[in-house]
Amino acid sequence: MNQQQRSAFITIVGIPNVGKSSILNRILGHKVAIVSSKPQTTRNRITGILTDGEDQLVFIDTPGLLKPRNELGEYMVNESVPNGDVAVLAVEATGGVRKGELSLIEKLKKADMPAILAINKIDTLKNKKEELMEAILAYSGLYNFDAVVPISAETGEGFSALLSELKKHCVEGGHFFDDDALTDQPEKVIVSEIIREKILRLCDKEIPHGTAVVIESLKERDNGMMDIEATIYCERDSHKGIIIGKKGAMLKKISTYARRDIERFFDCKVNLQTWVKVKEDWRNRRALLTNFGYDNKNFE
Repeated sequence: MNQQQRSAFITIVGIPNVGKSSILNRILGHKVAIVSSKPQTTRNRITGILTDGEDQLVFIDTPGLLKPRNELGEYMVNESVPNGDVAVLAVEATGGVRKGELSLIEKLKKADMPAILAINKIDTLKNKKEELMEAILAYSGLYNFDAVVPISAETGEGFSALLSELKKHCVEGGHFFDDDALTDQPEKVIVSEIIREKILRLCDKEIPHGTAVVIESLKERDNGMMDIEATIYCERDSHKGIIIGKKGAMLKKISTYARRDIERFFDCKVNLQTWVKVKEDWRNRRALLTNFGYDNKNFE
């Protein structure tokens, strides 16, 4: 292990829909976490890895803090607890400090954890200077942040400063991942999340959150093409009909959009086959949650 190399583990936390996954994707320059305008998009910790010279930053993108309504919600709350060398608390400049953010700040205090405040979506501000100052004063009065960095995950503004602050928390001891690694997520997890993102974007209301995607098969041909078989599970027959759509139009659209993103991620041609099945009330059935990739130890 090269002692001159430095590493830091960074947890990105925040309430739903403040742009945590977008921040991670912008930092990495690649899409490893799914993005949607709907809250509660992220269900698992997604580890992204950025190696820049001697420094390696390992990012954990956690689900947004929410009040659990089912077993899946309990899992997501357990996954949102901050840990690592430093936390990035992602917030928005407008709307004041939210109740969920107060809860996260209390968790940071309890963990006595260094934290950087990242004020996202500054590209949407009409009176940037005034609104940013109000936000900085409001949040700085609640926690002794190591730094406050205004950013825009949409445009990339402020990310050079954010990375500089994060690198200050690197410690010597070598790199934990290969320097060319982008994520520690298995290929099947990446593919299932890409498909789930398309469902989130194309379907309405409760249906997307009542779906899970299981990759039944992922094989690479000798010519480099990848064959993928995926099953989309939903909770009701009516939801199945909506996901499939008239004459299969919606499922075809979901599959087409997903296939394009999968091809871009893996840089190869993809043959994607998708099916839809009903598993009633799967979000409250622990055995099914475990089968769908949500680790049972998080419920204990």
